[in-house]
Amino acid sequence: MPVQAMLRLSLSLRYYIDRIGKFGSMFIMPLVAVTIWDVAVRKIKIFGFSIQLWMIENLGSAFESTKIQELEWHFHTALFTLVLGYCFVNNRHVRVDLVRENLSFRKQAWIEFLGCSFFLIPYCLIVGYFAFDYAYSAFLVGEISPSTVGLHYRWIIKFVLVIGLFIAAASGFAVWLQAGLVLFGPKELRFELMTLDWPEDQEARGGSTRRSGAV
Repeated sequence: MPVQAMLRLSLSLRYYIDRIGKFGSMFIMPLVAVTIWDVAVRKIKIFGFSIQLWMIENLGSAFESTKIQELEWHFHTALFTLVLGYCFVNNRHVRVDLVRENLSFRKQAWIEFLGCSFFLIPYCLIVGYFAFDYAYSAFLVGEISPSTVGLHYRWIIKFVLVIGLFIAAASGFAVWLQAGLVLFGPKELRFELMTLDWPEDQEARGGSTRRSGAV
């Protein structure tokens, strides 16, 4: 594949992964709202009478604690899985940098390249494959919550997990393309990196740090 085509593909993948990640991050709002609601209605009592019991008796089973709590972890699952790829392409995931940060730029690129080749991409694809089978089986049998007052259509959240895993694999592929261009592409080629910093950027940042420290 030509260098420019690889670069365009990598940046295009990042564009869509960013959009999905920003959409996924919005699940934090209903997650917080539902959690606050669950805690509040279970604890607040008026003259010793539970507000939640009144709501269940008069407004329906939608206000059962089980349904609300299951909705909480559904929102949490959507939030977590849909931002996995976003965090990776924006270098916001957790790293243990005791070794990596002391290595040269090319060695760091090799770590990204080999890590994506043999760990991140294969893992996400394999787990995503089995997760798809798991979700599809849930769809076929019409799986619902094991609780008699739980949520229905459990296959929906399972498919969200599948989507998140394949998005994470796509983010690994985007970084893999960039690392490949760094290692095997033209030395003068420059573009916005996702998980690495060009040597000149590292030097500029290090220099500014030293100057600020000297002051």
